[in-house]
Amino acid sequence: MGTARARIVIVGGGTAGITVAARLHRAGVEGVTLVEPSAEHRYQPLLTLVGAGVVPVEHTVRPEARYIPRGTTWVREAATEIDPDRRRVVTQPGTTVDYDFLVVAPGLQLDWSRVTGLSEALGRDGVSSVYTPELAPRTWEFLRGVKGGTVVFTSPDTPVKCGGAWQKIAYLAADHYRRAGTLSSTRLIACSPGDSIFGVPEYRVVLEKVVDRYGIDTRFHRELVEVRPGRREAIFRVREGDEQTTETVAYDVLHVVPPQSAPDFLKASPLARPGDPLGWVDVDGATMQHVRYPEVFALGDAAGSPNAKTGAAVRKQAPVVVANLIEAMAGNAPATRYDGYSSCPLVTARGKVVLAEFDYTGRPHPTIPFVNTAKERRDMWLLKRYGLPWMYWNLMLRGQV
Repeated sequence: MGTARARIVIVGGGTAGITVAARLHRAGVEGVTLVEPSAEHRYQPLLTLVGAGVVPVEHTVRPEARYIPRGTTWVREAATEIDPDRRRVVTQPGTTVDYDFLVVAPGLQLDWSRVTGLSEALGRDGVSSVYTPELAPRTWEFLRGVKGGTVVFTSPDTPVKCGGAWQKIAYLAADHYRRAGTLSSTRLIACSPGDSIFGVPEYRVVLEKVVDRYGIDTRFHRELVEVRPGRREAIFRVREGDEQTTETVAYDVLHVVPPQSAPDFLKASPLARPGDPLGWVDVDGATMQHVRYPEVFALGDAAGSPNAKTGAAVRKQAPVVVANLIEAMAGNAPATRYDGYSSCPLVTARGKVVLAEFDYTGRPHPTIPFVNTAKERRDMWLLKRYGLPWMYWNLMLRGQV
């Protein structure tokens, strides 16, 4: 407990927070304090491959201390309150950190309890998820144990980090059953509240062919509302036009992407977007500056910018935040703009990836010259499996890309 002061406070030491801290350090900015409780740093995109038995979970984690830039003060405590009117962050032990400028990057929270019965069912009776390092290996145990039966994959009716994860694990499971010779005896059902497999048409047509190849039963306009593990039943709310019904689906394995929202302390903060029950930080989607508190910036999963919540988005947001923060510190208006770029390496089989890249326009935004990434490619698998993790640990978290 105590009181501290910093020129800049960064709340959150995940992808967004560390990348911003590294870029500030490289720009010669001093007086930075990072508020982050975890001693471990996780490369979360590999958890889908953990859930498919491709990568050991130990390959996803490294010590947090290794990536905190020299000269950055690390407050190893969890933020529990932000008071932007007093320019103050309060942590769980009661430490108060006053700031001149604030970067909000705590990530999001997994709201398992919003689905009745889900919290109690996780990790047993075939119910799992690739969204935590504890459950991802369990997912692979359940999936490989199926020798014919019904495997159900779900996506929630909220924004989520890595919106394609629910179908990536479905494709990887289908590919496993194909290799094992049990695909014809395994029923795969993918349920989503959306109205199609992917929002960008150029990638959707490719993914629809993947779905057809595996014989996956896609069911849209469906939101998981209850899990009955004793009966191995998933209950979905079905919305078709103005009508609402329920549907019960029996399963042998149920993979769940949980509903997600901003951390509770942000929901209770004036920084949250007014009237938004999910609590996303109210930022300008181009400058990443708060619309009511000009000394506050936000990026990553907790930001209310209307982009897909991915690490690729953070890679493009971080230089915008740092440039505009430096301008704000000099008393100038933000001049650098984020165009909503995000990408999703959609794993369609072990050894194949469709690299979807897009921006605020909802159209493809390719960044690799002379390569058609809107098809299944072996080289994009190598990028996903090896290239991107290397770039993450060695370049992105060092503020170099």
